[in-house]
Amino acid sequence: MTDLTNLGVKAIRDGVAAGDFTAREVAEGFNANVAAAAALNAFIVATPEHALAAADRIDADRAAGKPLGKMAGVPIGMKDLFATRGVQTTAASHILEGFKPEYESTVSQKLWDAGAGMLGKLNMDQFAMGSSNETSHFGNVISPWRGRGGNADLAPGGSSGGSSAAVSARLAPAATGTDTGGSIRQPAALTGISGIKPTYGRCSRWGIVAFASSLDQAGSMARDVTDCAIMLEAMAGFDPKDSTSLDLPVPEWSTSLDANLKGKRVGIPREYRMDGTDEEILKSWDEGIAWLKDAGAEVVDISLPHTRYALPAYYIIAPAEASSNLARYDGVRYGLRELPQGANLQDMYAATRAAGFGDEVKRRILIGTYVLSAGFYDAYYTQAQKVRTLIARDFEKAWAQCDVILAPTTPNAAFALGDKLDDPLAMYLNDVFSVPASLAGLPAMSVPAGLNSAGLPLGLQVIGKPFDEQGVLDAGLAIEQRAQFSAMPEKWW
Repeated sequence: MTDLTNLGVKAIRDGVAAGDFTAREVAEGFNANVAAAAALNAFIVATPEHALAAADRIDADRAAGKPLGKMAGVPIGMKDLFATRGVQTTAASHILEGFKPEYESTVSQKLWDAGAGMLGKLNMDQFAMGSSNETSHFGNVISPWRGRGGNADLAPGGSSGGSSAAVSARLAPAATGTDTGGSIRQPAALTGISGIKPTYGRCSRWGIVAFASSLDQAGSMARDVTDCAIMLEAMAGFDPKDSTSLDLPVPEWSTSLDANLKGKRVGIPREYRMDGTDEEILKSWDEGIAWLKDAGAEVVDISLPHTRYALPAYYIIAPAEASSNLARYDGVRYGLRELPQGANLQDMYAATRAAGFGDEVKRRILIGTYVLSAGFYDAYYTQAQKVRTLIARDFEKAWAQCDVILAPTTPNAAFALGDKLDDPLAMYLNDVFSVPASLAGLPAMSVPAGLNSAGLPLGLQVIGKPFDEQGVLDAGLAIEQRAQFSAMPEKWW
């Protein structure tokens, strides 16, 4: 029998339904891979019993002739930002260490209802703040990839670095991610997998630890476009508990996939050819343009003139929202409490936050508090919101000329852990291509495009119109079929 851990979501689901193997056999295989990969530090908590119990329910349902869900028999990794009832949920922070929610996030519950099982809670950048998975209280996630001829530990991207590493290393066939400014797409690109951020509001945010509420969006990460589509169908849908949730039906994206782009127009934004971008990234972009032409699309040049302001606007708006959201962690109701002898309430707040938040989280809270303060609100926060509106308007104008946009996902391939840690601005530049779509709330996806000269994965990004996940997935599939990306990291862990 084929090693079941080499199979993706669709192959596992269909194989279980056909009786080619049992869901328990699949869960046991992935549980074994998770246990053997401690060196990657991709999981904060492993939950093998959860995966086996879900698998046994699926096997029993199949034996009884009951209908099976979209994710039946598929064990997945759950980013530690999603509340899971009775299982530690920390957002990779010390301040929430030991916290076990009494409730389940809407997205995770939808996945369990669809027949998925949980292999464990995946490591991430603390409170989803980071691009390399180096801000986690539980230590770095290490990419399963190695540069050709090198042994340096590489960043798996962030904040969903545990998710990307787990899927790439065959510890899970798929994983949940969240994307605030690129935290699904950037790690997917750095580890050679696919990942989609849907339109803002397509997936419920209820039960997801908040970073920046007007930007956060859950999405799927898997080995290919079809698997991302299947998983996203299970995750998406209206939720009355989330006031920003879209009250729209969830399309059957996976069954409507079509790589024939005849009649479609693909926009190439001239502002994305930025100084300092790796030449191999630009070459990969040119290849992607040729692939989409081959798929039947017409390629058109477009302008997104306010792109240069997207990153500074994002790093005002996101920290501002974070400073508000993270004010709830005060040591009073749940999580860590530091109470120095003789301390008053204010001292307890200060001591708890000093011990519980990492440096990057503190940095963003300080920035956010500063830009929201009385003397600077109009100068920074109000201006950033105006820029956000202009960026969204750029995309609206572009849709008159094109149906989807093709761009690089990241300005570079995976970098060594520690390389950018002391330079926050260099780290923030990792998000330069992914932030504009987040500010505009648009669906966007990263698909593997090939390897660079060092043998490391490169990703291409497809951005779509609001609610047009189908167009994004179709263009992603066209790239996937032509890139023929089949590279895997060589096992060293």
